Amino acid sequence: MPKSTYPLLSRIDSPADLRGLADEQLVQLADELREFLIESVSSTGGHLSAGLGVVELTIALHKVFNTPHDRLVWDIGHQAYPHKILTGRRDAMSSLRCRDGLSGFLRREESEYDVFGAGHSSTSISAALGMAVVASLQNAERQTVAIIGDGAMTAGMAYEALNNAGDLHSDLLVVLNDNEMSISRNRGAMHNYLARILTGSLYTGVREGSKSILNHLPGTRKFVRRWEEHMKGMIMPGTLFEELGFNYIGPIDGHDIPTLLKTLHNLQGLKGRRFLHVVTQKGKGYHPAEADPCNFHGVAPFDRETGEQQKTSSAMTYTRVFGEWLCDMARVDSKLAGITPAMREGSGLVEFSEQFPERYFDVGIAEQHAVTFAAGMACEGMKPVVAIYSTFLQRAYDQLIHDVALQNLDVTFAIDRAGLVGADGATHAGVFDLSFLRCIPNMVVMAPADENECRQMLTTAWQYNGPAAVRYPRGTGPGVTPANTLLPLPIGKAAVCRHGSQVAILAFGSRVAAALTAAGTLDATVVNMRFVKPLDSGMIAAMAASHDLIVTVEENALAGGAGSAVNEVLLAEGADNRILNLAIPDVYISHGDHRQQLAECGLDAAGIVAAITDASKEDLLARSDIATPPGKLLNG
Repeated sequence: MPKSTYPLLSRIDSPADLRGLADEQLVQLADELREFLIESVSSTGGHLSAGLGVVELTIALHKVFNTPHDRLVWDIGHQAYPHKILTGRRDAMSSLRCRDGLSGFLRREESEYDVFGAGHSSTSISAALGMAVVASLQNAERQTVAIIGDGAMTAGMAYEALNNAGDLHSDLLVVLNDNEMSISRNRGAMHNYLARILTGSLYTGVREGSKSILNHLPGTRKFVRRWEEHMKGMIMPGTLFEELGFNYIGPIDGHDIPTLLKTLHNLQGLKGRRFLHVVTQKGKGYHPAEADPCNFHGVAPFDRETGEQQKTSSAMTYTRVFGEWLCDMARVDSKLAGITPAMREGSGLVEFSEQFPERYFDVGIAEQHAVTFAAGMACEGMKPVVAIYSTFLQRAYDQLIHDVALQNLDVTFAIDRAGLVGADGATHAGVFDLSFLRCIPNMVVMAPADENECRQMLTTAWQYNGPAAVRYPRGTGPGVTPANTLLPLPIGKAAVCRHGSQVAILAFGSRVAAALTAAGTLDATVVNMRFVKPLDSGMIAAMAASHDLIVTVEENALAGGAGSAVNEVLLAEGADNRILNLAIPDVYISHGDHRQQLAECGLDAAGIVAAITDASKEDLLARSDIATPPGKLLNG
């Protein structure tokens, strides 16, 4: 990084260097940091607009607090790129989201300044409260700060943490980064003035001094508290947080560094539970991101001058297949309702929300509520479709079991981002859904091999009178153009794609295409299993009767996945075939290129060929050794 381009930022290798700067230099540092962030993400892609909005706040936090001794707990992580840059990772930003490079989120393994891993939303207050409690138990003189925002205050978990904090006496500062995706929009000199007054020594002294004197007088304690709440409630939007036991301050301008520094210094000197409301602009300082912060939330590499992002493939994505199917089905059936937990764009619901606004429901970052909300609609005769990422469905597992499946309610789950997800890495990988879905009674679980089959399965799920899930991967498939029909598939029926000898590959969903490529080398039979639940037991038995080696392939965790389901069928049938299960191993797969991830797991065509070849060699050795029993289970 040329020092002439970023004269101040090039000197910041840790927050200690930042704290060595004069307050007057921080505005220039913010300008340099914002420009560096734009330049860096324009090359690598990643999350942009949220980080642009917290540049000044990040600088102020690291200036005032003694990090990493003082704990900064960031929510989600995509707003923490400026934090990464200021904490010794500036020169590594070119490796962002690449294999063996920086994560797009926060990882404890990556830096001592990442005090809590942040991938999913709304965890910061809970984690920070836990840290603050330990600091109190240890009599440690350190501050704990949770920085939450970018819609994360729509999640119930944030309020659960605030409620719990109200019962505890730990020192905790919660900073709400309000960037118009949460709570209210308030800014201006009056709000900044109030914040400075309310955190200053005069107000605090009068407030506490009055309490200590008047609390000893008969009948005045309750009056003083009610008077204080009444006065603050008239001029501030923080009554809720005050009722939860926090001293609410704000809103203040999150781009005004002097106000941020003064307010944070004052708050640093206070004890107990404090809540600072900071108003920021998402995309601040980069016109394309200011004009369209949603589009610049997560970006591909883009042209720095124009903001034009690199064009992705024009091929049909699974997300687009779902979006078009949803609109087509909504035209046919007025009972359809579309539900998303704050993922309208990512889940392909934009067109539906525009064409059927009265049947479109974005519930915010509230996955648990989304599922039970759908259950309630189903009870009244609607046919809700919950569009959700696999990794986010994990957060609503109890609701899926208790509120939907137990009552056998007619809810369709369109599960996007199933399998490995490339640059987003382990926090967003949807690699557990087959395992946690197939054990639930009443569920039908499907995985399409191509785009047309995805559309057919969505129709199948829709027509099934009960809970049904279609899980499909991120991006594109083999390139099969979906038919413009709404025809279902027979439930629980697999299909033979290729006839071969000795080896039968039972492939699920996204791995069918790779299995077919591998089968050309191996002369293997390939079965597109289609259904994970119910399984086509008849097809499995037929393959076992005519082939020596049964191979299962899936883009899901090995433990408890589709391969395990096949093993259960073979065991029940008393089959003595050798079995090879190929799936994602029992480790978290780090961020990187999706094809690279598949190769690492042995789930691309080459990996399938290699695993089957090795298993066949072992089979020959086993046949020559009379001490080796039949039916050996190989886990690849």
